[in-house]
Amino acid sequence: MNPGMETLFHDAVIPGSGWPGDPASETTPVAPLAGSVSELANSSPDLQELSARVSVCRACPRLVAWREEVAQTKRKAYANETYWGRPAPGFGDDEAGLAIVGLAPAAHGANRTGRVFTGDRTGDFLTAALARAGFANQSTSTHAGDGLELVGARLLSAVRCAPPKNLPTPAEQATCAPWLDRELVLVSPVVILALGGIGWKATCAALARAGWALPRPRPKFGHGAEFVATRGEPEPGGTGRGWARIAVVGCYHPSQQNTFTGKLTGEMMDAVLSRCRALVKGEGDY
Repeated sequence: MNPGMETLFHDAVIPGSGWPGDPASETTPVAPLAGSVSELANSSPDLQELSARVSVCRACPRLVAWREEVAQTKRKAYANETYWGRPAPGFGDDEAGLAIVGLAPAAHGANRTGRVFTGDRTGDFLTAALARAGFANQSTSTHAGDGLELVGARLLSAVRCAPPKNLPTPAEQATCAPWLDRELVLVSPVVILALGGIGWKATCAALARAGWALPRPRPKFGHGAEFVATRGEPEPGGTGRGWARIAVVGCYHPSQQNTFTGKLTGEMMDAVLSRCRALVKGEGDY
């Protein structure tokens, strides 16, 4: 066990203690400060190790305090449950053609269940849509270990800890960014679905940091908005070798506020996911 780990996680699930799907162990290195996030992210050799390191990160004091306070005080409806109380790593297919980038875990969703987009109405809406589109094996996402599997898709977040009022600060977003950067490199999707304005901005910033060329001016977020980022130059003759392309599609975030008011409907979500599936398959305009 890392020094001090026995006290660091007194208000959250202890790594390696048997939580379903917990990627970490007692020996997983912890990022205690912002400066160590980049080092641990960039040195992660694969998604399993990256997820493990994400799940024990403690680099943002405000977020650590909040996520563990929520895990201790709990919501009345979940008073008898053990809360995860740690960052939520990415979830889904390790070789996904589609990466879905959201904002951050919900205080009583992923912060409770230990899996992103799980255990709240936002997760219910998104998982049902993923199942309809053929990206998930079931339409419900209630808790870690419930049998959910994603096929050809992976869920990520711009920020990995539940923030107060669902609003991470710019500094917290910047601290967490290396986790997203490394996960996108390891997954290497051909399409990214960005949920909400923060998901869109985080995606654009991550691609720019990785050396992808984005259209100028930088595309604005909107539901159904899309652009193609490129890296390298096409070879003479149009073979495409040495020329990488990645499509980014925007979607309103499936928050309760958006789905309850009808700003985002099931039909709208289905249409966006259908477009993403076509792009993954290389069908239609790209």
